[in-house]
Amino acid sequence: MAYVISEDCIACGTCIDECPVGAISEGDIYRIDPEICSECGTCVDACPTGAIHPEA
Repeated sequence: MAYVISEDCIACGTCIDECPVGAISEGDIYRIDPEICSECGTCVDACPTGAIHPEA
């Protein structure tokens, strides 16, 4: 199951730097491409606001 980024995202860029497959794109709220996400969870651990969680 891919991860998603909630509205708690502050667009700090930490998750982009940590994603090993480049699945995260920038914006007011960052987005994770579910087709690219490898479900490794690295972004979850890196996010300072806890805005990343498994897709429901």
